[in-house]
Amino acid sequence: MRTLNYQIKQLCLRNRDGSYATQLARERDLSLSATQLLELGHRRMSVHSLKPKHVKGLVNRWQNEGLSAGTIKNRMAHLRWWSEKIDKRSVIANDNATYAIADRVYVTNASKARELQGEQLAKVTDPCTAFALQLQAAFGLRLEESIKFTPAYADQCKSLVLKASWCKGGRARTIPVTTVEQRQLLDAVRAYCGGASLIPAGIRYIDQLRRFKYQCAKAGIDHVHGHRHAYAQQRYRVLAGWECPACGGPTSKALTELQKEIDRSARLQISSELGHEREQITAIYLGR
Repeated sequence: MRTLNYQIKQLCLRNRDGSYATQLARERDLSLSATQLLELGHRRMSVHSLKPKHVKGLVNRWQNEGLSAGTIKNRMAHLRWWSEKIDKRSVIANDNATYAIADRVYVTNASKARELQGEQLAKVTDPCTAFALQLQAAFGLRLEESIKFTPAYADQCKSLVLKASWCKGGRARTIPVTTVEQRQLLDAVRAYCGGASLIPAGIRYIDQLRRFKYQCAKAGIDHVHGHRHAYAQQRYRVLAGWECPACGGPTSKALTELQKEIDRSARLQISSELGHEREQITAIYLGR
Protein backbone atom coordinates (compact mmCIF):
# COMPACT_ATOMS: atom_id res chain seq x y z
CA MET A 1 0.00 0.00 0.00
CA ARG A 2 1.28 3.51 -0.84
CA THR A 3 2.50 5.59 2.12
CA LEU A 4 -0.17 8.29 1.91
CA ASN A 5 -3.00 5.79 1.41
CA TYR A 6 -1.76 3.80 4.42
CA GLN A 7 -1.50 6.90 6.61
CA ILE A 8 -4.98 8.07 5.55
CA LYS A 9 -6.37 4.67 6.53
CA GLN A 10 -4.68 4.86 9.92
CA LEU A 11 -5.97 8.41 10.45
CA CYS A 12 -9.53 7.21 9.77
CA LEU A 13 -9.11 4.22 12.08
CA ARG A 14 -7.98 6.46 14.94
CA ASN A 15 -10.82 8.96 14.47
CA ARG A 16 -14.26 7.36 14.41
CA ASP A 17 -16.32 10.53 13.99
CA GLY A 18 -19.89 10.11 12.72
CA SER A 19 -21.94 7.10 11.75
CA TYR A 20 -20.50 3.93 10.25
CA ALA A 21 -21.76 5.00 6.81
CA THR A 22 -20.09 8.39 7.21
CA GLN A 23 -16.81 6.78 8.29
CA LEU A 24 -16.91 4.42 5.32
CA ALA A 25 -17.63 7.21 2.82
CA ARG A 26 -14.92 9.39 4.35
CA GLU A 27 -12.23 6.71 4.18
CA ARG A 28 -13.24 5.82 0.62
CA ASP A 29 -13.11 9.43 -0.59
CA LEU A 30 -9.85 10.25 1.17
CA SER A 31 -8.20 7.09 -0.13
CA LEU A 32 -9.31 8.04 -3.64
CA SER A 33 -7.95 11.56 -3.11
CA ALA A 34 -4.59 10.11 -2.03
CA THR A 35 -4.42 8.01 -5.19
CA GLN A 36 -5.39 10.95 -7.37
CA LEU A 37 -2.77 13.19 -5.75
CA LEU A 38 -0.16 10.63 -6.73
CA GLU A 39 -1.53 10.57 -10.29
CA LEU A 40 -1.32 14.37 -10.35
CA GLY A 41 2.40 14.11 -9.67
CA HIS A 42 2.50 14.82 -5.91
CA ARG A 43 4.87 12.09 -4.79
CA ARG A 44 6.34 11.35 -1.36
CA MET A 45 3.38 12.98 0.37
CA SER A 46 2.58 12.14 3.97
CA VAL A 47 -0.68 12.66 5.79
CA HIS A 48 0.76 15.86 7.33
CA SER A 49 1.93 17.48 4.08
CA LEU A 50 -1.46 18.59 2.76
CA LYS A 51 -1.18 22.04 1.16
CA PRO A 52 -3.48 24.48 -0.69
CA LYS A 53 -2.00 23.42 -4.05
CA HIS A 54 -3.07 19.83 -3.37
CA VAL A 55 -6.64 20.88 -2.63
CA LYS A 56 -6.79 23.08 -5.72
CA GLY A 57 -5.41 20.29 -7.90
CA LEU A 58 -8.03 17.82 -6.67
CA VAL A 59 -10.89 20.29 -7.16
CA ASN A 60 -9.74 21.09 -10.70
CA ARG A 61 -9.61 17.40 -11.53
CA TRP A 62 -13.08 16.71 -10.12
CA GLN A 63 -14.55 19.64 -12.01
CA ASN A 64 -12.91 18.49 -15.25
CA GLU A 65 -14.38 15.03 -14.70
CA GLY A 66 -17.84 16.59 -14.66
CA LEU A 67 -18.69 15.51 -11.11
CA SER A 68 -21.82 17.05 -9.63
CA ALA A 69 -21.57 19.96 -7.20
CA GLY A 70 -22.97 17.72 -4.48
CA THR A 71 -20.27 15.08 -4.97
CA ILE A 72 -17.49 17.67 -4.95
CA LYS A 73 -18.89 19.32 -1.81
CA ASN A 74 -19.00 15.95 -0.05
CA ARG A 75 -15.36 15.36 -0.94
CA MET A 76 -14.44 18.85 0.24
CA ALA A 77 -16.05 18.08 3.60
CA HIS A 78 -13.82 15.01 3.89
CA LEU A 79 -10.73 17.03 2.94
CA ARG A 80 -11.62 19.56 5.65
CA TRP A 81 -11.94 16.69 8.14
CA TRP A 82 -8.43 15.58 7.11
CA SER A 83 -7.00 19.10 7.53
CA GLU A 84 -8.68 19.42 10.94
CA LYS A 85 -7.19 16.15 12.20
CA ILE A 86 -3.67 17.24 11.26
CA ASP A 87 -4.29 20.73 12.71
CA LYS A 88 -3.94 22.49 9.34
CA ARG A 89 -7.41 23.94 8.85
CA SER A 90 -6.04 26.97 7.02
CA VAL A 91 -4.96 24.96 3.95
CA ILE A 92 -8.61 24.79 2.82
CA ALA A 93 -10.79 27.87 2.39
CA ASN A 94 -13.99 27.88 4.44
CA ASP A 95 -16.09 28.93 1.46
CA ASN A 96 -16.49 26.50 -1.47
CA ALA A 97 -17.08 29.51 -3.72
CA THR A 98 -13.33 30.17 -3.44
CA TYR A 99 -12.85 27.13 -5.68
CA ALA A 100 -15.72 28.06 -8.04
CA ILE A 101 -17.75 25.10 -6.81
CA ALA A 102 -21.33 25.68 -7.87
CA ASP A 103 -24.33 25.41 -5.59
CA ARG A 104 -25.99 22.01 -5.46
CA VAL A 105 -28.38 21.45 -8.33
CA TYR A 106 -31.53 19.75 -7.21
CA VAL A 107 -33.64 17.52 -9.40
CA THR A 108 -35.29 19.15 -12.38
CA ASN A 109 -36.92 17.64 -15.44
CA ALA A 110 -34.55 19.45 -17.79
CA SER A 111 -32.31 17.16 -19.82
CA LYS A 112 -28.53 17.54 -19.48
CA ALA A 113 -27.80 14.94 -22.15
CA ARG A 114 -25.13 15.56 -24.77
CA GLU A 115 -25.06 13.58 -28.01
CA LEU A 116 -21.66 12.78 -29.50
CA GLN A 117 -21.77 14.45 -32.91
CA GLY A 118 -20.02 12.76 -35.84
CA GLU A 119 -18.62 16.00 -37.25
CA GLN A 120 -17.04 16.82 -33.87
CA LEU A 121 -15.66 13.30 -33.44
CA ALA A 122 -14.08 13.55 -36.90
CA LYS A 123 -11.95 16.47 -35.61
CA VAL A 124 -10.41 14.31 -32.87
CA THR A 125 -7.02 13.16 -34.14
CA ASP A 126 -5.98 11.00 -31.17
CA PRO A 127 -7.52 7.50 -31.59
CA CYS A 128 -7.48 6.84 -27.82
CA THR A 129 -9.49 10.00 -27.16
CA ALA A 130 -11.93 9.18 -29.96
CA PHE A 131 -12.53 5.68 -28.59
CA ALA A 132 -12.90 7.02 -25.02
CA LEU A 133 -15.58 9.45 -26.18
CA GLN A 134 -17.45 6.71 -28.04
CA LEU A 135 -17.33 4.43 -24.99
CA GLN A 136 -18.80 7.21 -22.86
CA ALA A 137 -21.68 7.61 -25.30
CA ALA A 138 -22.26 3.88 -25.90
CA PHE A 139 -21.99 2.64 -22.31
CA GLY A 140 -22.34 5.67 -20.05
CA LEU A 141 -18.75 5.43 -18.84
CA ARG A 142 -17.24 8.13 -16.68
CA LEU A 143 -14.26 10.04 -18.03
CA GLU A 144 -11.64 8.14 -16.01
CA GLU A 145 -13.26 4.78 -16.81
CA SER A 146 -13.17 5.50 -20.52
CA ILE A 147 -9.53 6.59 -20.51
CA LYS A 148 -8.34 3.59 -18.46
CA PHE A 149 -10.48 1.15 -20.47
CA THR A 150 -8.73 -2.14 -21.33
CA PRO A 151 -10.87 -4.18 -23.76
CA ALA A 152 -9.02 -7.45 -23.16
CA TYR A 153 -10.16 -7.27 -19.52
CA ALA A 154 -13.52 -5.53 -19.86
CA ASP A 155 -15.04 -7.13 -22.95
CA GLN A 156 -16.80 -10.32 -21.85
CA CYS A 157 -18.80 -10.64 -25.08
CA LYS A 158 -22.29 -10.01 -23.68
CA SER A 159 -21.19 -7.62 -20.97
CA LEU A 160 -18.52 -5.16 -19.91
CA VAL A 161 -16.73 -5.73 -16.61
CA LEU A 162 -15.18 -2.55 -15.27
CA LYS A 163 -12.22 -2.96 -12.93
CA ALA A 164 -12.58 -1.37 -9.48
CA SER A 165 -9.45 0.74 -9.98
CA TRP A 166 -11.07 2.45 -12.98
CA CYS A 167 -14.30 3.32 -11.19
CA LYS A 168 -15.45 6.05 -8.85
CA GLY A 169 -15.14 4.96 -5.24
CA GLY A 170 -13.42 1.75 -6.31
CA ARG A 171 -16.77 0.11 -7.11
CA ALA A 172 -16.43 -2.39 -9.95
CA ARG A 173 -19.51 -2.96 -12.08
CA THR A 174 -20.95 -4.81 -15.06
CA ILE A 175 -22.75 -3.23 -18.03
CA PRO A 176 -24.71 -5.32 -20.56
CA VAL A 177 -23.84 -5.23 -24.25
CA THR A 178 -27.25 -5.00 -25.90
CA THR A 179 -26.83 -3.52 -29.39
CA VAL A 180 -24.99 -4.26 -32.61
CA GLU A 181 -23.42 -0.79 -32.47
CA GLN A 182 -21.96 -1.47 -29.03
CA ARG A 183 -20.53 -4.77 -30.23
CA GLN A 184 -18.95 -3.15 -33.28
CA LEU A 185 -17.38 -0.44 -31.13
CA LEU A 186 -15.88 -2.97 -28.73
CA ASP A 187 -14.47 -5.00 -31.62
CA ALA A 188 -12.85 -1.84 -33.01
CA VAL A 189 -11.37 -0.88 -29.62
CA ARG A 190 -10.03 -4.40 -29.09
CA ALA A 191 -8.49 -4.45 -32.58
CA TYR A 192 -6.73 -1.14 -31.86
CA CYS A 193 -5.56 -1.88 -28.31
CA GLY A 194 -4.83 -5.59 -28.38
CA GLY A 195 -4.08 -6.45 -24.77
CA ALA A 196 -3.30 -2.86 -23.75
CA SER A 197 -5.48 -0.01 -22.49
CA LEU A 198 -6.50 3.28 -24.09
CA ILE A 199 -3.54 4.91 -22.35
CA PRO A 200 -0.60 4.61 -24.77
CA ALA A 201 2.51 2.80 -23.58
CA GLY A 202 4.86 5.05 -21.64
CA ILE A 203 2.14 7.64 -20.94
CA ARG A 204 0.73 8.35 -17.46
CA TYR A 205 -3.00 8.64 -16.85
CA ILE A 206 -2.70 12.35 -16.09
CA ASP A 207 -0.86 12.95 -19.38
CA GLN A 208 -3.55 11.14 -21.36
CA LEU A 209 -6.22 13.08 -19.46
CA ARG A 210 -4.57 16.33 -20.55
CA ARG A 211 -4.40 15.05 -24.12
CA PHE A 212 -8.10 14.11 -23.94
CA LYS A 213 -9.09 17.58 -22.75
CA TYR A 214 -6.95 19.26 -25.40
CA GLN A 215 -8.46 17.11 -28.16
CA CYS A 216 -12.00 17.79 -26.94
CA ALA A 217 -11.40 21.53 -26.76
CA LYS A 218 -9.98 21.54 -30.28
CA ALA A 219 -13.00 19.61 -31.57
CA GLY A 220 -15.54 21.77 -29.73
CA ILE A 221 -16.66 18.92 -27.45
CA ASP A 222 -17.58 19.97 -23.90
CA HIS A 223 -19.56 18.69 -20.92
CA VAL A 224 -18.68 15.09 -21.71
CA HIS A 225 -20.55 13.98 -18.57
CA GLY A 226 -23.64 14.65 -20.65
CA HIS A 227 -22.88 11.44 -22.55
CA ARG A 228 -23.83 9.52 -19.39
CA HIS A 229 -27.12 11.41 -19.26
CA ALA A 230 -27.84 10.49 -22.88
CA TYR A 231 -27.02 6.84 -22.19
CA ALA A 232 -29.28 6.75 -19.14
CA GLN A 233 -32.16 8.29 -21.07
CA GLN A 234 -31.74 5.86 -23.95
CA ARG A 235 -31.68 2.90 -21.55
CA TYR A 236 -34.82 4.15 -19.80
CA ARG A 237 -36.57 4.34 -23.16
CA VAL A 238 -35.68 0.69 -23.81
CA LEU A 239 -36.34 -0.66 -20.32
CA ALA A 240 -39.50 1.26 -19.48
CA GLY A 241 -40.98 1.56 -22.96
CA TRP A 242 -41.60 5.32 -22.83
CA GLU A 243 -39.60 8.54 -22.55
CA CYS A 244 -38.27 9.67 -19.17
CA PRO A 245 -39.52 12.98 -17.69
CA ALA A 246 -36.30 14.77 -18.75
CA CYS A 247 -37.15 13.90 -22.37
CA GLY A 248 -40.78 14.96 -22.11
CA GLY A 249 -42.19 11.69 -20.78
CA PRO A 250 -44.74 11.38 -17.96
CA THR A 251 -43.73 12.39 -14.45
CA SER A 252 -43.98 9.88 -11.60
CA LYS A 253 -47.25 11.40 -10.43
CA ALA A 254 -48.85 10.64 -13.79
CA LEU A 255 -47.90 6.93 -13.80
CA THR A 256 -50.27 4.10 -12.99
CA GLU A 257 -49.32 1.62 -10.27
CA LEU A 258 -48.11 -0.87 -12.88
CA GLN A 259 -46.10 1.83 -14.64
CA LYS A 260 -44.54 2.86 -11.33
CA GLU A 261 -43.30 -0.70 -10.85
CA ILE A 262 -41.78 -0.67 -14.35
CA ASP A 263 -40.32 2.78 -13.72
CA ARG A 264 -38.64 1.66 -10.48
CA SER A 265 -37.25 -1.50 -12.06
CA ALA A 266 -35.80 0.50 -14.98
CA ARG A 267 -34.25 3.07 -12.66
CA LEU A 268 -32.64 0.40 -10.48
CA GLN A 269 -31.09 -1.22 -13.55
CA ILE A 270 -29.83 2.11 -14.89
CA SER A 271 -28.43 3.07 -11.48
CA SER A 272 -26.46 -0.18 -11.44
CA GLU A 273 -25.17 0.31 -14.99
CA LEU A 274 -24.02 3.85 -14.17
CA GLY A 275 -22.17 2.69 -11.05
CA HIS A 276 -24.47 4.22 -8.44
CA GLU A 277 -25.85 2.53 -5.36
CA ARG A 278 -29.20 4.33 -5.07
CA GLU A 279 -32.26 4.50 -7.31
CA GLN A 280 -32.81 8.12 -6.27
CA ILE A 281 -29.68 9.28 -8.12
CA THR A 282 -31.31 8.46 -11.46
CA ALA A 283 -33.55 11.51 -11.02
CA ILE A 284 -30.54 13.67 -11.94
CA TYR A 285 -30.28 11.87 -15.29
CA LEU A 286 -33.91 11.08 -16.00
CA GLY A 287 -35.95 13.61 -14.05
CA ARG A 288 -38.80 12.60 -11.76
